[in-house]
Amino acid sequence: MPQIFHHSTNALAKITIYGAVFIAVALLWVAVELNRSSWNTGQWVERQQPVQFSHKHHVGGLGIDCRYCHTSVEDGPVAGIPPTKTCMNCHSQIWLDSPVLEPVRKSFREGTSIAWTRVHRLPGYVYFDHSIHVAKGIGCVSCHGRVDDMPLMAQQATLYMEWCLDCHRHPEPALRPKERVFDLNWQPPANGFGARLADELQIRNRTDCVDCHR
Repeated sequence: MPQIFHHSTNALAKITIYGAVFIAVALLWVAVELNRSSWNTGQWVERQQPVQFSHKHHVGGLGIDCRYCHTSVEDGPVAGIPPTKTCMNCHSQIWLDSPVLEPVRKSFREGTSIAWTRVHRLPGYVYFDHSIHVAKGIGCVSCHGRVDDMPLMAQQATLYMEWCLDCHRHPEPALRPKERVFDLNWQPPANGFGARLADELQIRNRTDCVDCHR
């Protein structure tokens, strides 16, 4: 009986099988990398705003405390977006004719809100409370980074669940005295300071699903 397939068919079949496995692994690797990239997470991406508010200028340069604008960060789940009146407390006296600030003046005149672009967005099934983190000594820097160096605000973390769980399981590196929560320049001393502070503040490793998903 004559040979139906060429003698190289076996080699081609093996190469195809191995190649398919390689391609599948490569596609999986690409999918994982894309999932963790800033394209998907938004990490490090500076957000354009209707008014180019610079945290670097206001916080780093002028030394304005976070709580001056984010008034509910110590008492409620959200930090709060400042009303236009907060901006006008200063800008009714300085930079009165700046074209950059015309949207702020218009918002104040018409009593309408400025449509700020959200930088940190959690899924709807995630519950996050700013006040409890502040009360337990988690500084702004731990989640938001050095905003005093940001001309435009950018998300500093992936906001993935694994990122939250890393801190919930080992909170010691992120802890600071309560009076230093809003001090962006504060650095922890060495020699187990975080562990001692965790005992002092009675911090437990909260990793139950219900803690964040309600």
